[in-house]
Amino acid sequence: MFPTVLAPLTRQRSYGNVPQPHAILYYQQRATKGGLLIAEATGVSDTAQGYKDTPGIWTHEQVEAWKPIVDGVHQKGGIFFCQIWHVGRVSNSTFQPNGQAPISSTDKPLKPQVRANGIDVATFAVPRRLETDEIPLVVNDFRVAARNAIEAGFDGVEIHGAHGYLIDQFLKDGVNDRTDKYGGSLENRCRFALEVTQAVVDEIGADKVGIRLSPFASYSEAPDSDPEALGMYMANALNEFGILYCHMVEPRMVKLGEKFETPYSLRPIRDAFRGTFIVAGGYGREDGNRAISTGYADLVAFGRVFLANPDLPRRFEVDAPLNKYNRDTFYIPDPVIGYLTTHFFRQMYKCSLFSNLLFRLCSNWLVYQ
Repeated sequence: MFPTVLAPLTRQRSYGNVPQPHAILYYQQRATKGGLLIAEATGVSDTAQGYKDTPGIWTHEQVEAWKPIVDGVHQKGGIFFCQIWHVGRVSNSTFQPNGQAPISSTDKPLKPQVRANGIDVATFAVPRRLETDEIPLVVNDFRVAARNAIEAGFDGVEIHGAHGYLIDQFLKDGVNDRTDKYGGSLENRCRFALEVTQAVVDEIGADKVGIRLSPFASYSEAPDSDPEALGMYMANALNEFGILYCHMVEPRMVKLGEKFETPYSLRPIRDAFRGTFIVAGGYGREDGNRAISTGYADLVAFGRVFLANPDLPRRFEVDAPLNKYNRDTFYIPDPVIGYLTTHFFRQMYKCSLFSNLLFRLCSNWLVYQ
């Protein structure tokens, strides 16, 4: 059976940007011996946030809160990487220190839109274009976050360079309208991403570093006119650092949560990159097996289906049926429902409020063992 990876999945249950004890059981449920788990996107600074109750790793309190969660995964024999991110302009002033404008590669605002959770309508503030001499300060935020992740016990970090967030806002010519050394040419637009990578590698070592990229996607109004060239340039440039892996989002995932027919393939990028190559984007058991057997990828990451099936690797191994995921519970703040519940406990919850209370008590007991 092919190796499965838990994709980084925003869950919005880290109250006040501090990871919570209920995350111990959540990640332990999905940990297997030798299996790779990538933690939910974790902010590198107080300007990095754009969603309510997402975790950070820039303060001592946050680092200490991550430690028992990481220990829980290691107790199950899992390998745990922390995805470090900055949302850039995908934010508004309510998430920013002192109500300031979000920072970005540009001052072009996002249109109001439905958030990824499909529940609330997001209104984004007009971003502030970073000055050239400010960019090294943001690079340093990623470096410090990587150091903090290792202090928390993580086995490594994944740099979030995908999905229309800050690094992607520099990479994509549909967003980046700069005229300094960080804008214009493909080389200039990739400069920020590569400086972040260099800083993180220098801090914790290339063997502990991965990066996630989505050159073909246009999430949060971040398209590129030549995604193939962008993907190839980054693959070749990343080879110079010798990082552990590149985690690439499939071209068919142009829009969040939807698969589209496309003539593009990650094969040329996979062939160019010399490290471990992870693919993600609407995979199931059969096409996951095919990706590995044909050499298209070394690992396959799963997201939504892993939420509903914490024992996904075992289910794939024996070809067992899968529980269906419920989008309505992806981003609710409840620390149990849609988070720790499995199919069995969901059925218990439907039976009575008493069973829900019982499960909460059991979950709390398990968390603190």
